[in-house]
Amino acid sequence: MFDELKKLLARAEADYADIRYEVKRETAISYSGRELTGLSASSADGYVLRVLKDGGLASVAFTRLTDAEQALATATANAGIIGRAAKEPVRLAETEVVQDDVRPELDEDPRKLTVEEKLALLKKYNDIALDHEKVATTSLAYSDLIREKHFLSTEGSRVREELVTVRISGGIITREGGLTQSVRVGMGGSDGLGSLRGREALVEERKKLAVDLLTAEPIKGGTYRVVLDQRLAGVFTHEAFGHFSEADLIEDSPTMRAKMQLGAELGTGVLSIKDDPTVPHQLGHYRYDDEGVRARPTQLMKDGVLTGRLHSRRTAAALGEPLSGHCIAEDYRYAPIVRMGNIFIEPGRDSLEGLLERLGDGLYLCNAMGGQTSGENFTFGAQYGFEVKAGKRAKMLRDINISGNLYSTLKSITGIADDLTLGEVGGCGKGQTNVRSCYGAPHVLVENVVIGGR
Repeated sequence: MFDELKKLLARAEADYADIRYEVKRETAISYSGRELTGLSASSADGYVLRVLKDGGLASVAFTRLTDAEQALATATANAGIIGRAAKEPVRLAETEVVQDDVRPELDEDPRKLTVEEKLALLKKYNDIALDHEKVATTSLAYSDLIREKHFLSTEGSRVREELVTVRISGGIITREGGLTQSVRVGMGGSDGLGSLRGREALVEERKKLAVDLLTAEPIKGGTYRVVLDQRLAGVFTHEAFGHFSEADLIEDSPTMRAKMQLGAELGTGVLSIKDDPTVPHQLGHYRYDDEGVRARPTQLMKDGVLTGRLHSRRTAAALGEPLSGHCIAEDYRYAPIVRMGNIFIEPGRDSLEGLLERLGDGLYLCNAMGGQTSGENFTFGAQYGFEVKAGKRAKMLRDINISGNLYSTLKSITGIADDLTLGEVGGCGKGQTNVRSCYGAPHVLVENVVIGGR
């Protein structure tokens, strides 16, 4: 394959060109209650060609090698048009020339299992989830996704990398009278199908939680001191802070660039945030991004001070900042954009019990349940929570919404536990879907959080 790609790039009359050929294989199985609602196995492939010419960068996606010549001509012409119309020419930050072949370390390769074996695994968990009189229905799905990527550039980089993602996710819905409650289930990762084995206890725990929520009390709105669990703090880190660390989202906004200047003191002294795709066996792990740039840890915030940003080669050159290896495409249909890998709040020194003791009276909130951001303001749902009295968990609460402002919330994080957990199931819908975008955190203590009931 690389020989064909090399021949094509050799004909590029441009300042720079690269091409990514990708084979994508996917298995998807789903249940709704006891009904099998979906079962499919698919394979597709395609190419994305990028050309930089006269200050313009253009890309073309195509699926047949016979269309390569036309794709090259179109991309080259479009790059010239974009360059002539642009206020500033596009430049690409310099990067090392690499030649590598990366295969993931898998404890069990999903490609070696039949569809029937994968169906049996999902059915087992679905049956466990349904085994309670108050469970009304379930919505569980299995998926595995394999991306086999071949990247070649006119600079000489040549990278082949496989990414394997597996997951079982969905919801358990309980009902009593006119009240229904839904709890999410999620397991998986990027180190093989072993992460889906032996997870019966997790499904039982989520089922019990869904049943218990039927007798939980609706929360009373107000302003509280709260402890957020790892999942909820991780979603805040990704949604409210992480996207503003992606250079392509702030480069054309003078207001955001002013607020997100490197060196700005945005958080409290206990708060440090990092994005690190190099952490092995994690959902957001990869060796090279889709520009052939080696992934590297990026310190985004250190002791409350903004210290870094996530970049493509273009944005790194435009802002005069170091490369980070965070330019990722959904698949062969798309040119890459700046994306988070594994973003997380770094662990502190407290324990959960210590944070609850410091909290005294307040709320302990758990599990993210959707939400949205609008500029620097956010609203998230918490799956459930507990009233905390004198540092001890008391009654269970439900129907919880959290709202706030990014900058005031960063200044309100006063305690961080030592129990960092990265999510098994992630995802992000910025422009393109990225099922491997991972986030996490330890438990954190936050002052003055606005809580609304549903």
